[in-house]
This record gives sequence, structure tokens and C-alpha cells, in this order.
Amino acid sequence: MSIVPITSSELKTSEVSWFSALCSDDYQFLGIPDKTLRSSWEHCSKIVKTAEDQGFRNILCPSSYQVGQDTLSFVAGCAPITDKINLLAAVRCGEMQPIMLARTLATLDHMLQGRLTINIISSDFPGQTEPSPYRYQRSREVVEILKQAWTREEINFSGKIYNFKELNTDPAKPYQTGGPLLYFGGYSPDALELCGQHCDVYLMWPEIIEELRNRMKAVNEVAIKYGRTLDYGLRVHIIVRDTEAEAREYADFIVSKLDDEYGKMIRERALDSTSLGVSHQSKNRELSDKFGYVEQNLWTGVGRARSGCGGALVGSADQILTKIEEYSKMGMRAFIFSGYPHIEEAEYFGKLVMPELETCSLPHVYERVPTETPQTPLGVGDRK
Repeated sequence: MSIVPITSSELKTSEVSWFSALCSDDYQFLGIPDKTLRSSWEHCSKIVKTAEDQGFRNILCPSSYQVGQDTLSFVAGCAPITDKINLLAAVRCGEMQPIMLARTLATLDHMLQGRLTINIISSDFPGQTEPSPYRYQRSREVVEILKQAWTREEINFSGKIYNFKELNTDPAKPYQTGGPLLYFGGYSPDALELCGQHCDVYLMWPEIIEELRNRMKAVNEVAIKYGRTLDYGLRVHIIVRDTEAEAREYADFIVSKLDDEYGKMIRERALDSTSLGVSHQSKNRELSDKFGYVEQNLWTGVGRARSGCGGALVGSADQILTKIEEYSKMGMRAFIFSGYPHIEEAEYFGKLVMPELETCSLPHVYERVPTETPQTPLGVGDRK
């Protein structure tokens, strides 16, 4: 029985995803830059292709102002080199004028033939700091404009930030029926309001089970106001080995050269470094035991050298499968894993855990992906 009502309540599988380190976030030793793991096209695209080969169904492509790959450019580059894996593109609302963003995302959706998913983010722009209510108002308006562009013949929108009247949507018609699924993560009241009203999958960062339950209940209360349900997911790092002892030993290994002052610098340069979610990740580290574990098999050491998601599931394949099953019973239907280095850890997961999992693609579960090229101007429809 799930913690709260969920959209895919009858679903017995999960969307199991990986992560491509576009934003200078691949290491052998955390906090020690490695030239062979730089965020180049060659390396990051190899992560994507490895994840596809290992059976992952989606891959998160993050966004940040750091040396690495621009998200939407990278996703476009992945279209011709992949044919099964979905691409979860992080979109910071407001970076691009929303009408042109709708067109860009529709173009990508056609290039990927329905394999595009969207991670809506609302953090500050580089060099700017704006109040949370304003950032989420901007994001809400962007999402509402995207939905009009993807589902109507005209955009007619009057907001506090954007205004458009009688704008034809033909250039922005996506491949998927209704447009790509919207994934979202955030803990503030403004964030929960946006997610509960408009998004499809609520993503959480790793915390103890009771806190995850509370997150799900909080956003469900908002969704109820709008007569909606959501699906839920967890974004977490992973270290899996044949035995728990080997996994814990490797966890210690990857932080064995970390200078905590340098790790602090890495955390603070991220655009989300002052968010409420990041503060909860910091709290996890404060509550952990002397080995960095805040809960059985949940290690907080990764957060010493990165902002955002700072916890990892650490254990044997059986222990990892038990944790995934526990989360699934709570109502989680999406998992976004990662590990250091990303290619090697994807292969460990693919070898030790993936054969025991039944997986799915949520856009297909939601019946968003047509069986034939759609009757849109970018597909096989009439061009007016």
C-alpha cells in the first residue's frame, strides 16, 4: 500500500534511470578532478550509451553554469546515437523565452521520437539571486505556457511575467501526445504548489524513510487541491558490490583523498547551494554515525563533495534490491541512480542489480508515445 495515492497505482515495475555528468561531476576520488573524466562530449555521451547498454530506461541530463555540456545541446546530440533510452533534460525555467523553449523542446521530442522527458528546475540564474516566490511564479507561467503550446491550437496567456495572445502553436507541436512528462524536485511551499498543480513525477533526494514519507504526504496535499495525483521518484547515488563489506570499503575509498575545505567550495559554487533541499542533505550528514550512515545502507559521504543529492545506497545486490522494493512499496515509480565513476558504477549496477528488476518507461506507461509518427507539422501532418 503506497503512502499516498499515486497515478500509476497498478504499475508493478519502475523506471530505472542513470545520470550523465554534464556539469563537472565525475570523479574516481571525490573532490579530485580527473582529466580522463572531464565533462566532454566524448565522456558524457559514453555515459549515456553505457547506460542504454545496461538497460537503464532514462538518463538525467543536469543543468548548471559549470564547465561541461549545455543540456539541450547535449540531448540533441544524443538523438542519433541512441534508440531506446529516454533523455531527462533539466530545464531552468526562464533561461529561454517560453515560446521558443516550447519549440525547442518539441523539436527535441521529434528528434528523439518521443524519448524526451523534462526535469523542471527553478534555481537562480548565474550571477543573479531572486526571491523564491518570484522564481516559482516564473516557472509556473513557463509550464502553463508549455502546456498550452503542446495541447492547444493557440497560446493565450496573461500572467505576471509573460503575456501572449492568439499565437499559433504549430511550430511547438511535440511528438508525444500532450507533450513530455514533467519531473520536478523541490521542498519549499512554492515548489510543492508548482509540482502539485502541474508536474507528473515528484523527485526526492535521499533521506531517512520517515522524512521521505513526509515529503510525499506534503506534495500530495497540494495535488489533492487540484484534483490530481502524482508519481514519485528518488534521485540517489549508489555503490553496489558482491558484499556489503566491499561496498562500504569502496565508499571509504572514494572519499579517502577529499579535502573538506575543497569539498565545501564545490558545494557552494552550485546554483542550488542555498536551497531548502540542500539544507536537508546537510542535516543528513550531521545526523549520521561516525562512518557517515544516517540509516541502514544510506551513506551521506557523497554530500561532502557535491551540492544537491548527497546520499548513496551502499550495500550488496540483495540489500540494494531490498531498499528499492521498500521504496517501491511506498509508492515510488522512478529511480535516478548514479555513481563514481559513472561508467564503471553503471556497469556494476547493470551486472548485479538490473537482471533482478522489471523496468519500464513512464512516457509509455502514460501512453504519451504514439505508435506512429504523429499528425503534427514536424511529423507527418499538414504544414499550413
